[in-house]
Amino acid sequence: MFAITRRRFAAGALAASAAPALACASRAQSAVKIGTAVLGDYSMAGPVIVALERGFFAAEGLAVEFVPFRGGPDLLKAVMVGECLVGISGSTDIFVFREAGSPIKMIATHTEGNHFTLNVAPDVQRVGDLKGKTIGVTRLGATTWVFARMLARKEGWDPDRDVQIVGLGGLDAQLAALARKEIAAYVWGDGGAVSELQGKSRVLMRLDSVTPKWISQIQYASEDAIARQADAIRKSQRALFRALKLMRENPREAAGLVSKKLGWSPEAVLDAHYTREFTPVKV
Repeated sequence: MFAITRRRFAAGALAASAAPALACASRAQSAVKIGTAVLGDYSMAGPVIVALERGFFAAEGLAVEFVPFRGGPDLLKAVMVGECLVGISGSTDIFVFREAGSPIKMIATHTEGNHFTLNVAPDVQRVGDLKGKTIGVTRLGATTWVFARMLARKEGWDPDRDVQIVGLGGLDAQLAALARKEIAAYVWGDGGAVSELQGKSRVLMRLDSVTPKWISQIQYASEDAIARQADAIRKSQRALFRALKLMRENPREAAGLVSKKLGWSPEAVLDAHYTREFTPVKV
């Protein structure tokens, strides 16, 4: 009887010790990083945050780390060296980077329409007041930089002589420079509506008046990642598009999920939400 009990005990112990290992194996997830050009843009960063908070990445078997950067060129470096699997950035970045020889490809439209804004100090009443002054952008070569130059040309100015365009990084840096009167305006995305709500700057115009037909933001990956990690890219996209769908259909729920990470109130997030449409389109 003792021998039988001991064998049963040993078998039970072996089964019990194997169970956690099997459970861990079944829950094993591929670790990837997804980067955005900046943090302070709801339509850019929001889908990543929602997908994390609602477990959409986990459901695809991905353990995702969200990494926001201080501009499109900084994000590109991370994508190129394999630090980030997918980059989410302004749409013009892909053209600038490929023209410079970077082996990357657009893999999807992230959000459609032009939601970029020109945000100004209180003493600026019209675009013409910016001639001879300084406009802040994220980084030279980024989408915000492209729009600043397009705006100058639309006004009939030489963007290299009639205005000074400076790369400052994130939204906090833009607002700090504006408060110190180092810049008179800055180009941003839907975060401009939030800064206006907070009384830190004023939205003078939306830049869809400069480019009515536009794709604001895209998802891209390196050609090497597309060749080697296509499955992980597809899974990340499925999770992101689920998040975009939730943001479009349940904006209040999305605002609650995103507000803490962005450091905005849910009301401010909703204000940013209604500055644009969330219509993801794969390419």
